[in-house]
Amino acid sequence: MGKKNDNTLVKNASFLMIAALISKIIGMLYKSPLSNTLGNSSMGLFNYAQNVYFILLMIASFSIPQAVSKIMAEKLAFKRYRDAQKVFRCALLYVIIMGGVVALFCLFGSSILVPESMSGARLALKMLAPTIFLSGILGTFRGYFQAYRNMLPTSLSQIVEQCFVAIFAILMSTVMLNKFSGAEESVRNAWGAAGATMGTGAGVASALLFMLFVYWVNRKNIKKRLARDTHSRDEATSEVMKNIVLIVMPIILSSFIYNVNGFINSYMYSGIQGFKGIDHDTITSLYAEYGYYMTLINIPLTLASTAPTSMIPEVSAQYAKRDMDSARDKIDRATWISMFISIPCAVGLAVLAGPITRLLFPRTEGAAAQLMMLGVITIILNGNSNISNGVLQGIGKPNIPMINAAIALVVDVAAMAILLLATDLGVYAIVVAMIIYAVVMCLLNERAMKQYMQYKNPWRSAYLNPLLASVPMAVVAGFSYYGIYKLIHSNFISLGIAVVLGVIVYFIVYLAVSKPSDEQFAMMPGGAYLKKIAGKLSF
Repeated sequence: MGKKNDNTLVKNASFLMIAALISKIIGMLYKSPLSNTLGNSSMGLFNYAQNVYFILLMIASFSIPQAVSKIMAEKLAFKRYRDAQKVFRCALLYVIIMGGVVALFCLFGSSILVPESMSGARLALKMLAPTIFLSGILGTFRGYFQAYRNMLPTSLSQIVEQCFVAIFAILMSTVMLNKFSGAEESVRNAWGAAGATMGTGAGVASALLFMLFVYWVNRKNIKKRLARDTHSRDEATSEVMKNIVLIVMPIILSSFIYNVNGFINSYMYSGIQGFKGIDHDTITSLYAEYGYYMTLINIPLTLASTAPTSMIPEVSAQYAKRDMDSARDKIDRATWISMFISIPCAVGLAVLAGPITRLLFPRTEGAAAQLMMLGVITIILNGNSNISNGVLQGIGKPNIPMINAAIALVVDVAAMAILLLATDLGVYAIVVAMIIYAVVMCLLNERAMKQYMQYKNPWRSAYLNPLLASVPMAVVAGFSYYGIYKLIHSNFISLGIAVVLGVIVYFIVYLAVSKPSDEQFAMMPGGAYLKKIAGKLSF
């Protein structure tokens, strides 16, 4: 049974990682033509509106999939199917109410949420109000299937969502720019950004329709499970709603505090830079560079977050049964999966930051690459804190990461204010503050994990081995890129060859350094092929 559950965890994490990777690659690729269509100023407005939307989404429903899967998984562990179904229905009611309230605030409170120096982003933010409402419903359906340890619907819906986002963002931004071609530049930029945000709405709507279809296909199996249920306690609706609020609110508040630093940092950046007399075009153009950096770094950041997403139902179920050894083993596996991907991604992006940003964002003036080299450490730090956040939430201690995030946020804001007022770092201050925030969060969560789970991070297997393999990978990738580029002067070809060589070196050195067991090979992407390679190389 244990082996079966381990395979389920690995399979679910793999589904989410593959879907997240595909989604983020689509997101990265469409941002390139989108930035060319909009220009840096309009792209900066679009990025700012998306940042505010992200924070509002957290308040409304961002953590709903994790919360729903956690509560339902605890009931499903004891075959209480009717009780789990009631949680699902009550969660839908909750997100409809919360999503509606936050959507209205987004629509009518844009002047409060967006500073005057970024006033052009207010129209784009208003366009995102309906998306906030639909996202809560979508998240509830995703959490429902995750509770049953079926990550395939969530994974496919993420890909569907991103495809529609890409298509409609480029299409509608082009339509709006053409429609307002004769207007003032500020008006044209605002409508271009607003058109791009319409893609986000189209993506969420399409993903929701897909999840509704999946639920409809599974309706017969759902009814059978409910009919055979003899373990449910048939809790009162009011009691279920109360339980949802008591569990969901700390998780949402924790996630909000955990991520609001990005919004606050951006708000402080635009506000203080405007106060210092920096013109609007410079502020928005540099913020567009920050947006390019975030687009790239979000790929490994998202991959790092998939492990805790698939892990929470597993850890919650084991913890509810008081099987601490199994729960700690799940955490080890999730950490290993996360770092196996995150560490080489961070090192690779640092070494090839310039070529990658120039290839994907031809309008960049170089700041995005410098931000990348400075900020890649957050990939590893956030991967660590995402795991610990998921664990603490999964064992019923959501207040701990919330308090830790609040402490880290205070440190972040103080650092941001000092950096902006006392130095000329400008947009670079945002990344420095992000690093400080992530370090504080990791340290505090690590202490809590030891206290409540007697858990020790598997530093050697999860962190040291990937790092040791990443060093020769970086050397090979860097030398091969610049060497080939000198010969053929093609950024695309040189980068492609460098990445392929780097990946090959990483896997070969990792096999030599870690000497994985058969069980670890099964957890790796393409593990069966890597095992054959290791056998031929006598590792």
